[in-house]
Amino acid sequence: QVQVMESGGGLVQAGGSLRLSCAASGSIFNIHGMGWHRQAPGKERELVALITRSGETNYADSVKGRFTISRDNRDSTVYLQMNNLKPEDTAVYYCVAEVTTYSGTYFPEYWGQGTQVTVSS
Repeated sequence: QVQVMESGGGLVQAGGSLRLSCAASGSIFNIHGMGWHRQAPGKERELVALITRSGETNYADSVKGRFTISRDNRDSTVYLQMNNLKPEDTAVYYCVAEVTTYSGTYFPEYWGQGTQVTVSS
């Protein structure tokens, strides 16, 4: 079927940077939008950034100017460059992919397992 796997999380001090990666693989005919969401302890999951296949992007107001989303369609990979990190960015970050498989099945949201990002003050 389809696998979506994140990597690149970790512990960083406030003001530091991290780069998250997410690769989609499996029986994929086409990947449409890709993106990142996050969920902090005790809070609901929220959108961080999205990118369309053509490269159009959308960001949460809280990360504009600090985070950059990009993708490589050849490798079915999406990246999230996070700069000037703040303690409030601490969360589990989830990758999501909008996928059509070779069998014609459309998945509007195919989620990865998440990667932890912790920002210390």
